[in-house]
Amino acid sequence: MMTEFEMTDLGLLSYYLGIEVDQKEDFITVKQSGYAQKVLEQFGMSGCNSTRVPMDPGNKLDTDKGGEPVDTTNYRKIIGCLIYLLHTRPDLSYSVGVASRFMERPTVMHLKVVKQIMRYLHGTINFGLVYVQSGHAGDLVGYTDSDHGSDLVKRSTGGMAFYLNENLITWNSYKQKTVSLSSCESEFMAATAAAQQALWLRNLISEIRNEKPKAVALYVDNNSAIALMKNLVFHGRSKHIDIKYHFIRQCVERGQIVVRRVCTDEQKADALTKPLSVGKLTVMRHLLGVRDLSVCQV
Repeated sequence: MMTEFEMTDLGLLSYYLGIEVDQKEDFITVKQSGYAQKVLEQFGMSGCNSTRVPMDPGNKLDTDKGGEPVDTTNYRKIIGCLIYLLHTRPDLSYSVGVASRFMERPTVMHLKVVKQIMRYLHGTINFGLVYVQSGHAGDLVGYTDSDHGSDLVKRSTGGMAFYLNENLITWNSYKQKTVSLSSCESEFMAATAAAQQALWLRNLISEIRNEKPKAVALYVDNNSAIALMKNLVFHGRSKHIDIKYHFIRQCVERGQIVVRRVCTDEQKADALTKPLSVGKLTVMRHLLGVRDLSVCQV
């Protein structure tokens, strides 16, 4: 490229827009500890006490119409900074996503939740993602989950996580647009959203590798949803579901997506759909690939 363009070789990437990259012989670590420290200092949380979870299990926020309002501009600034941290901290995706739903009129209750997120960040400031080198071209694998009726207006929260060579490459936590009538329906809609992402990643990876696209394994922990994806006999129980969500059936029939069962304890997208207890969060954080990089020995 230097023969065609005027450029300078600065060596291996080590820092880019607040993202710190450490490239070793067998693995790469990615974190934002420096940026996180600046965020804590900016909002007066650098000396706060740490907490072990970003959001308490069972905590369900609402609009808190009668609550005392707080500075909207400051609240939005905090949320914006926390959203940027999600590039290397998937364990914060759910809590930050929930807190961002109330930027129109935040109250003391919402600010308290945001401060807990920053207290958790303070205690896990050196956490980040690890990417381990593999000697072969691994397959693309996805995990999708949903927490049925997780908020007070009964909207479910969906989550997805995709791995290449067992390394996390993309993830998402989002509020579903349609109210679902059952956990099966909620999981079915979450799987459809994951299938769309899977097809895009599948085509991108096949283009980069210059090879024929392979089927993507999509792991779901709901037996009824899996049956609904594979068997048209269940149409009578699902005809009320918007037709666009039946897209995943077509993907399964064509062999583009292979749906597989995974137990809830090994569902890697679980932390993207609900607040977890300390023990469960520690396990799920490890499954997502988040490590304490201050003591990381890969």
